[in-house]
Amino acid sequence: MAKALLFVESKPASPEQVDDYHAWHESTHIPEMLSVDGFVSARRWHADDGESFITLYEIDTDVETARANLKAALQAGQMSRPDVVQLQPPPVQRYLTFVGETTA
Repeated sequence: MAKALLFVESKPASPEQVDDYHAWHESTHIPEMLSVDGFVSARRWHADDGESFITLYEIDTDVETARANLKAALQAGQMSRPDVVQLQPPPVQRYLTFVGETTA
């Protein structure tokens, strides 16, 4: 079970770049993210606003370690530039820590 998640909500840079946005995520960005120690899987959703997309990255380490590993990968140039992602306003990013589960 994942110890934490990284929630990212982003949008394509323009409506014309939706296909490029998805291709960049699937073939470039997600593989780069999953090469960072601690990041073990990614799942993507289309948000109900019709414009943005959500990616949840499962993390098998604590948030501080994951954050440090991702920062190191960025500083080392292991992550590509998100040219097809809207940067103003920037994507929403939140680390989430598991607190419990309730089932019916």
